Amino acid sequence: MHEVKNTQRALVRIGYDGNVHKTFRGPQAYARFENEVRVLRYLETRACDFVPRLIEVDESDLKIITTNCGSRVDQVNPERLKALFAELETFGVRHDDPEIRNVTYRRTDGRFCLIDFEFATLLVAPGVKPPAVLLRWSALTHRGHVRPNNEDTFLALEFDGREVHYLGKIGESSSAKNDFVFAVSDGMGGANSGEFASRITKEKITQLLPKGFRNAAPGPTSGYDKTLLTLFRAIHEDLIELGESYEECRGMGTTLSLCWLTPGWLYFGHIGDSRVYHLPSGGGLTQLTHDHGHVGWLRRNGRLTEREARSHPMRNALHQSLGAEHQFIEPQFGALPGSAGDRFLLCSDGLIEGLWDYHLDEMVRGAGTAQAAQRLVDAALERAGRDNITALVVEIIAPTPPNNP
Repeated sequence: MHEVKNTQRALVRIGYDGNVHKTFRGPQAYARFENEVRVLRYLETRACDFVPRLIEVDESDLKIITTNCGSRVDQVNPERLKALFAELETFGVRHDDPEIRNVTYRRTDGRFCLIDFEFATLLVAPGVKPPAVLLRWSALTHRGHVRPNNEDTFLALEFDGREVHYLGKIGESSSAKNDFVFAVSDGMGGANSGEFASRITKEKITQLLPKGFRNAAPGPTSGYDKTLLTLFRAIHEDLIELGESYEECRGMGTTLSLCWLTPGWLYFGHIGDSRVYHLPSGGGLTQLTHDHGHVGWLRRNGRLTEREARSHPMRNALHQSLGAEHQFIEPQFGALPGSAGDRFLLCSDGLIEGLWDYHLDEMVRGAGTAQAAQRLVDAALERAGRDNITALVVEIIAPTPPNNP
C-alpha cells in the first residue's frame, strides 16, 4: 500500500486496488470514526456523488475503506471552494472544516470532491426539529460484600432550558421536550464522600446544564465541551473548598462519568476510573472513557492486556479526580452520534473487578434494559464484590412517533 497521510489523528493509505484505507487514532478516535461512518452512510442514502463511498467498516481497529475520490488539489478558486461546501449542505451535511485540504479532484469525470467527514454535522432543515427518541434505562448500586458503606452514586435526570427533574432507577421517556443526563461517581476519602459528591453534582447540573439546552447546532461543534468543563470545574472547586474547610472532609474526592443525551447525539464527560462503554446496535463493545491512571495509560498504548491491567499492583492509583486535593484537572470529553439500538453502560470500577469485557457485552445485550443493571450487579457480587458496585444501562429505542409527544 502507498501511505499518503500519517499523523497523530489518522493513518491513510491507498491500496493496490485504488481504495482508501483510513485508520483513526489519537484524541477522540472512536467518536470521530463513528461520526464519519454515520455521515458517509447518510450521504450514500442521498445519492451524493462527490464524496467517498463506504466499502468496509472495521470497528475493532477503527478503520474504514472507501472509494477513491482522486488526488488532493493545491489551488481552487475561493468562490468555487465556497460553492462546493455549500452544495454539500443541500444534501443535509455541513463540513466543519471547509478548507482546501479536504478537497480532491477526480480525473475520471473532472469533478471536485470532498473528503474527511469526522467532524461533519448532519443538518436539520429550518423549522424542523431533530427526531425525538425513546430512551429506556435501569440503574443499581450496592455496597458489596466487604465495605461498610457505599460511596458510589448514580444520577438519572432530565432537563430543558429552565429546570431539572430527577428520574427513578428504572424508566422510559421521550426526548421530544427534554435532554437527559446519566452519571456514575465513586467517592473517596471519607465515609460521606459519595454523598457529598452526589449532592454537589446534582446542584451544579441543575444550575448549569439548562443553560446549554439545545442552544446550538448539535454535534462536536455545539460547545457541549465548554458546558461540561464548566460543570466539572464547579464540582471540583466545591469539593476542594469542603476539604479545606472541614477536617473530616480533607482529601475528599470522586470520579465522575457523565452522559448527556440529546436527539441524535451523546456527549460524555469523564474523570477518574469509573467508565462509559458503548454497545452499538451492530454489535461489539468499546470503552469510551480513559482510566486516569498509569495502568490505564499502559492499557491504551497496548503495553498491558486486559488481564494484566486487572491484576497490576497500581490499578487503583488515580492521577485525576474531582477534589482529592488535585490542583488541576483535565477531564475527558467526547461526542458520539446515537442511533436506535445503541446501548451505553456507565459503571464504577467495582463492577468490572470480577467481570471481563465480554461478560459486560453478553449481559447488557442478553437482558432487557430494565433488568440489565440488576443482572450486572448480581454477577459482580457473585464473582467479586470487594468494592462498591454501580451499573447504569441506557438504551436508545427508536424515534418517537410524531403523534407521541
